[in-house]
Amino acid sequence: MIYHITDKDNWENLNNNGWYHTESLYKQGFIHCSYLNQLERVANYNFKGRDNLIILKINERTLKSRVISEDLYNSNEEFPHIYGPINVDAVSSVYPFEADERGIFRLPDELTSDVLLINGNDLSIEDVYDVAFRNKKVKISKKVRNILLEKRKNLENSIKNKTIYGINTGFGILADKKISFEELDELQENLVLSHAAGVGKPVKKEIVRAVMLIRANSLCKGFSGIRPEVVDQLLLFLNEDIIPVVPEKGSVGASGDLAPLAHVALALIGKGEVFYKDRRYKTEEFLKQMEIEPLILKAKEGLSLLNGTAFMAGWGCCSLYIFNELFDISVLIASMSVDALLGSTSPFDERIQQTRPHNGQIYVAKKLRENLKDSEIRSSHLHCDRVQDAYSLRTLPQVYGAVLDTANYLHDILLKEINSSTDNPLIFDNGDVISGGNFHGEPVALGFDFMSIAITDMCNIIERRIDRLVNPKLNDLPPFLTNGKEGLNSGYMIWQYTAAALASENKTLAHPASADTITTSGFQEDHVSMGAWGTRKLWKILMNFVQILSIEAVLAHRAMEFVKPKKSGEKIEELYCQMSDLLPPHKKDRYFGDEFRSVTEFLFEKAGLEKIDYEN
Repeated sequence: MIYHITDKDNWENLNNNGWYHTESLYKQGFIHCSYLNQLERVANYNFKGRDNLIILKINERTLKSRVISEDLYNSNEEFPHIYGPINVDAVSSVYPFEADERGIFRLPDELTSDVLLINGNDLSIEDVYDVAFRNKKVKISKKVRNILLEKRKNLENSIKNKTIYGINTGFGILADKKISFEELDELQENLVLSHAAGVGKPVKKEIVRAVMLIRANSLCKGFSGIRPEVVDQLLLFLNEDIIPVVPEKGSVGASGDLAPLAHVALALIGKGEVFYKDRRYKTEEFLKQMEIEPLILKAKEGLSLLNGTAFMAGWGCCSLYIFNELFDISVLIASMSVDALLGSTSPFDERIQQTRPHNGQIYVAKKLRENLKDSEIRSSHLHCDRVQDAYSLRTLPQVYGAVLDTANYLHDILLKEINSSTDNPLIFDNGDVISGGNFHGEPVALGFDFMSIAITDMCNIIERRIDRLVNPKLNDLPPFLTNGKEGLNSGYMIWQYTAAALASENKTLAHPASADTITTSGFQEDHVSMGAWGTRKLWKILMNFVQILSIEAVLAHRAMEFVKPKKSGEKIEELYCQMSDLLPPHKKDRYFGDEFRSVTEFLFEKAGLEKIDYEN
């Protein structure tokens, strides 16, 4: 992430048609930005005495303008600069930037605190991962609490005089059945109990944490009309790491993720089961033991907990974050393969990319050039008679770049989704209660399918490079990277089979879930998104990608051993040395599985990711 300091008026006045321009862009050709650790220093040096300042948090990868980090001030420190306007969609959050009583600017708590403050509007995908996998604590502000109280009051006034779907009526095809005032609370509990119809193995606890956060954030917008106590209970469970047991199957991705979200709600009211410190408990008994009161649902609150796309969006955010953090490493591993296979760097020339200026393509080609810069291996065959490389080497910018563009597309969709109201009906400030279809998962379902196809094709091209690394008909390396007596030793032959099996499995999984639909609720819900299956498939494809990437990393490293003592580019050499510390010398056949597992864990660590059980 990069950050831009401006004042609120500039941001509001210069934000036109989805683009933000600043005066510095016109005067100097670029927009000044900073990294997080530079913000206070920049503000105190350049904005002394100013007020009304804000910080724009910008996702660099989703920018449509170029970003260059350079030292413009002879300070021996690089500052990022955006050459061109900022596309507003790339701004993930806006924070007030205020000076203390001495006039010194201090970063807002939201950027420095160990506690995430949610308000329904500026949750990021990184925030979701931090809460899901790093157990970051969450709270709501007094302002949000007051909004929820006011909206709840409006709803309670409406209930007295109006018939409102899901509040004083039945659900789905039973919407024409009126419910008496005395039965409203029972209706909400019955809804949760009856809709908790999930089956299958429990969803990973980390994913459930992501789901709970997104549901809480959506409720904080105030359009659901729930009491603050509902969000409080969600956050209490989340912060104490009391995680509902949620079966993975049962959602068709419309009318919200009803079944999985019902299992979350079930735990909040003291029913069902929960995980706590790796043990599984009956919720009722556990809450008594912990002296936690179960939530008593009031009118509409059960419906608000069940409606929405939090299940699919939460799982999808975790998948996308993990993929994005591994992406640059995947380009680095591909760079090692290119050098080990004596590939050309000419296809990565910046001039080629500028003639077809897709953002992802330009970015990947730049990374490839950086990784392969000053490679002795490349220099040794600059004037060989090979005219062109195979597509799996030559078209890396085009293929990986398109995958990155797809990831950025999904990022934009998810960012909107996790900061939206996906409940039904919605309550507005004038008291209107309107039924709609924001619970329908189609926007994210299509995005998950697109991302699944993209990662699947990325695995296809990785598998082809894996084959080139071991296939004696396609390289000048020992057959199957074998050491020891040929014939007696098979080397890494079968690891290409494994990569092929995983890549082929992905091809089946990549069939679009959103292309299917099935009617539910007595023909009332006659079109569904299947986004819950889409997000589950995306995770499976991602875990296969992780293992295919590890196979390429090991084989590229082994291939480099046969090219030594010539050196590759600096970044590739760093990766090579790090892996050499992990991998035992290869002298003859042995069981290789352990080294692949250790490399997978190393790649997660290098990407700054927590350990994940990628085999389950």
